[in-house]
Amino acid sequence: MKHFLSINSCSSQELLELLELSIDLKKLYKSNKRVLCLAGKSLAMIFEKPSLRTRMSFQVAMTNLGGASVYVKPEDVGGIGKREPLKDMARILSGYVDGIMVRTFAHETATGLAEYASVPVINALTDWSHPCQAMADIMTAKEHFGKIEGLKFAFIGDGNNVARSLAFGCAKLGMRIEIASPAGYELDKGSIERANAIKPGTVVQSSDPIQAVKDADLIYTDTWVSMGQEEEKAKRINDFQGFQVNMDMLKAAASHVRVMHCLPAYRGYEITDEVCECENSIIFLEAENRLHFQRALLKKLMSSN
Repeated sequence: MKHFLSINSCSSQELLELLELSIDLKKLYKSNKRVLCLAGKSLAMIFEKPSLRTRMSFQVAMTNLGGASVYVKPEDVGGIGKREPLKDMARILSGYVDGIMVRTFAHETATGLAEYASVPVINALTDWSHPCQAMADIMTAKEHFGKIEGLKFAFIGDGNNVARSLAFGCAKLGMRIEIASPAGYELDKGSIERANAIKPGTVVQSSDPIQAVKDADLIYTDTWVSMGQEEEKAKRINDFQGFQVNMDMLKAAASHVRVMHCLPAYRGYEITDEVCECENSIIFLEAENRLHFQRALLKKLMSSN
């Protein structure tokens, strides 16, 4: 595995190895031990979309492993692929750093960097895929339930990049996911077909959130208005009425159900404050695990040990 661009491009074995490494390194670091396998190495962190969790988790992970990170703002590059060709940027950065992390809009930006870079490229988010988030989510599920095979996610909301990445993760790792979305916001049919081709019956798309949560182990939601969709805010809030994760929805689920959100959460919209703070919520454990998964990912891609 040279790059990490989407869950769909990884084998089941590679994903399982990353999960096990994430959990092992987390235990090690919780016991105040360090694996300085990236000493002297540097990671370029390119951001077209800002994020608290992405920047902090990658930067801290690199520090934990003995390496360094360089934060690259959009204005530093004059817009990715605008001031200079993407293929030039990829090769220039490859001469300076040992890895490239990109959080951007178009998935083609991440794949284009990977095509021309001679160092590992990590997709920290594109509009099509959010593999680091989904793997941290699955890691959290494994920690909580002690297994992943056979678990069911109920994803309530927009069939977006997170839903797509979770769908591929479920297909590769023996889980199921039911995505409940308003009309017009479903996960695209192509992604559902690709996931179900890996393992038939993995993904079900519905319009009934209450039905979706009834036999779920995990209820997952995300913002109704992602970055770049601000002009659609009023319409989206109206369209997503009835899809809020609230205590009434939790009552329709099994008592063991756990609630997840990739954050930031807009409390009072896609999720209530009461649910965020209830005993079923594992949202902040999930957020912490971004650090632990990304530490494992960096070690896997950038270390020779």
